[in-house]
Amino acid sequence: MGMKGKVALGAVVGVLVIGVVSANAGNQGDGGTSGGTGKGSSASAKREAGVAEKKAAVSGDGDFQVGSDIKPGTYRTTGNSDGMCYWERAKDASGETDSLLANDNVTGTSYVTVKATDKLFKSSDCNDWEAVDEKPKGSPASRMSGDGGMFGVGADIAPGTYKSTGNADDSCYWERTKDAEQGIDSILANDNVNGTAVVKISATDAYFKTTGCKDWKKTG
Repeated sequence: MGMKGKVALGAVVGVLVIGVVSANAGNQGDGGTSGGTGKGSSASAKREAGVAEKKAAVSGDGDFQVGSDIKPGTYRTTGNSDGMCYWERAKDASGETDSLLANDNVTGTSYVTVKATDKLFKSSDCNDWEAVDEKPKGSPASRMSGDGGMFGVGADIAPGTYKSTGNADDSCYWERTKDAEQGIDSILANDNVNGTAVVKISATDAYFKTTGCKDWKKTG
């Protein structure tokens, strides 16, 4: 089965400059190697432990009208393992590229903030979406799966300096964000990495996204 028709607005292909990204850019992290399972006190293990008690706010595939089918707020999907999960926020139901506000192909976990001004939220081949606090709470871990997707800073992972080693072919993509709206303006910093990646995640960052990377470990 091929990729969805549109790819992530936040995607970066071999460039660090955030402003050059477009809806037609390559998908971030596609074709990358798995980051592993994240052993021990990993963010993946801690996050998954608290998911079962949540009720699905959006289940199944389809188009959801904001305000009637889905309320504005922040949502999370977890456990997406085949890379086929695709979502988008849209300002109208035309289906045209210009209507896109943000979108992504997800492996692992994704957080998305749906705004009251959005008109449509689309989800395809994703696990159920649950409503969460805009700033997630939890017991932060000091390591994370390199292909785990999106982690809440201060909840899923602790702020600090993290290292990922052994990345090949620029397949490792990481991103620091200020919120979960997932538009271009949400990105604080990002990069495609070959070899070793070192990133300082600030306590003021909202989320850290990682796809196609080897596992990250906190070094300071």
